[in-house]
Amino acid sequence: MLAQRLHGMTSTIFSTMSALAVRTGSVNLGQGFPDTSGPDQLLEAAREAIAAGANQYAPGIGIPQLRSAIADHQRRHYGIDLDPDREVCVTTGCTEAIAAALLGLVDPGDEVVVLEPYYDSYVAMLQMTGAVRRPVTLRAPDFRLDADALRAAITDHTRFVLLNSPHNPTGTVLTREELQAVAELAIERDLVVITDEVYEHLVFDDHEHVPIATLPGMGERTLTLSSVGKSYSVTGWKVGWATGPASLVSGLLAAKQWLSFTSGTPFQHAVAHALEHERDFPRELAADLQKRRDQLCAGLAEIGLDPRVPEGTYFATTDVGHLGWSDGLEFCEALPERAGVVAIPEQFFYDDVEAGRHLVRWAFCKEPDVIEDGLRRLRRAVLEK
Repeated sequence: MLAQRLHGMTSTIFSTMSALAVRTGSVNLGQGFPDTSGPDQLLEAAREAIAAGANQYAPGIGIPQLRSAIADHQRRHYGIDLDPDREVCVTTGCTEAIAAALLGLVDPGDEVVVLEPYYDSYVAMLQMTGAVRRPVTLRAPDFRLDADALRAAITDHTRFVLLNSPHNPTGTVLTREELQAVAELAIERDLVVITDEVYEHLVFDDHEHVPIATLPGMGERTLTLSSVGKSYSVTGWKVGWATGPASLVSGLLAAKQWLSFTSGTPFQHAVAHALEHERDFPRELAADLQKRRDQLCAGLAEIGLDPRVPEGTYFATTDVGHLGWSDGLEFCEALPERAGVVAIPEQFFYDDVEAGRHLVRWAFCKEPDVIEDGLRRLRRAVLEK
């Protein structure tokens, strides 16, 4: 038995491929979780919070210390001023923030413009809300935002833009000019922007993450979502947040209170500590990830899987169409037996299936020896069908 709102969403491709990695003993270059934990002081802060008795329910909106730390983070990095009591809400990871934002703000029949390929929870939650998805495709090989395609996707029924930058899975970091195109349309058509910025600190080379909320006229119509998991390598803690105008944050909170209600209290105390006292870690992590990105991309190119070098995130994309496989799924299903490696087919992240049919995502948020092991296995394998 399954409710109609969940039809077609019984399992994520991440769960499927990670289970395949375990079953076959493969190197998992698919799901985006790091092999190591965050800074020792952050982990110790969680232990200290547990020992101090911070083990009962936190307020549904989040503990005051963390909300203040999040507000300070937004001010320090981006010059965004927030009232931590009305314009900040702590969530159980960014995935819950996405769910609560859509459930709390979007009505059945509302059109939501979303960049594809997309993080798969977007599709699931839009389906659950009864919204109409209006995709705008970031097309290979450059995966840039086409302002004309964006304008064409907006109709009189469009109420929201669901944005993601740095973008998973393509690794695109939207430029200020691309974001300005979104902002101009949002203001012109009176749209609310919900923006997922979980990879905000994991940007490489000379690229810059620009929160769309900082652009003129966008602060009052933008709900920004992020989390500690990626920036501090504690993805299993599931502590995220939403920031923005009180009207949007309260809409999210109205739904969030019926989901998790609250997140792990000792982890909230530890995250507050990290945001205030471990400020250098995300920058150091980004520099380290850039080296791992280069290691993976150079190895894939050597094998003949020429990647698009990402500007941010954990992921690189390759096109496997020249290898003779019918699609990326067939390639990825065969890869564990042929090479002992798992990757993620990207076709599941598209409405325009042809645009993603032969694209495959590889994760480089792994230890260098794990990446090298995966590349070594790929070099030995016959990748052509």
